[in-house]
Amino acid sequence: MIPKDAVKNISRGESELAPPHRRRVVLLGASNVMRGISTIVETAERVWGQPADVLAASGHGRSYGQTSCVLGRSLPGILQCGLWDALARRPTLPTAALVTDIGNDILYGADADQIAAWVAECLTRLRGVCEPIVMTELPLARVALIRPWQYRWIRTLLFPGSRVTFPEAIARAHELNAHVAELARQHRAVLCAPRLDWYGWDPIHIRRACWSRAWSEILSAGSDPATAQRARGSWRRWWQLRCQRPLVRRLFGVEQRRAQPACVLRSGSAISMF
Repeated sequence: MIPKDAVKNISRGESELAPPHRRRVVLLGASNVMRGISTIVETAERVWGQPADVLAASGHGRSYGQTSCVLGRSLPGILQCGLWDALARRPTLPTAALVTDIGNDILYGADADQIAAWVAECLTRLRGVCEPIVMTELPLARVALIRPWQYRWIRTLLFPGSRVTFPEAIARAHELNAHVAELARQHRAVLCAPRLDWYGWDPIHIRRACWSRAWSEILSAGSDPATAQRARGSWRRWWQLRCQRPLVRRLFGVEQRRAQPACVLRSGSAISMF
């Protein structure tokens, strides 16, 4: 699935994991995960325990099933990335998973059935090792407020090669969301619907001011709301995590590799990015 020397890099990095980890956390998503990675990791530590072994596949414009390219940076699809090999090799731990940002592939031209098939394969791989699996629906409440000119602006800026029309995108979003609900039922995942007030003028990204509240509600989904743990936030940790590189990426056509874990936090949690 990934180059042999990249596998060697993973193996070397895995031997440096800070012991002992209480939990493992798998994060699958795109720009919302990348933007909020610091808050997500802290929230996961509070909800599921620390130190944690965190494996994240995210990135702006990330696809679940095909190579994506945004502003000169290319990443493999989540299904094709090195996370799965790393997860299979690492010692068994109680593992939780987050599956979110399901919808970018609409703008890449994939239909709802194809996207659902990619997500279903991810869930099948996670089901044997993860409990709980938390999924988020598409933010349909915010999507309903998008105007055609806003859609064209987003498509031109973030998905310049896309030819998916506004009506097509809206129809596919609703169809895909129905698939997401059914997949959550089939795979016994906890499903969380994004709240309208988490979003501002940007219809696809959770507002920074809402990160702590939103990710606490998402990762605590299925639990007593009164016990939900909110992240305090840390600019130092946010910067540390945003500066890390994934296992494999291409930047303006040049392949780059980074041994994983990419870093170990003060809490002892190890962060691997794919």
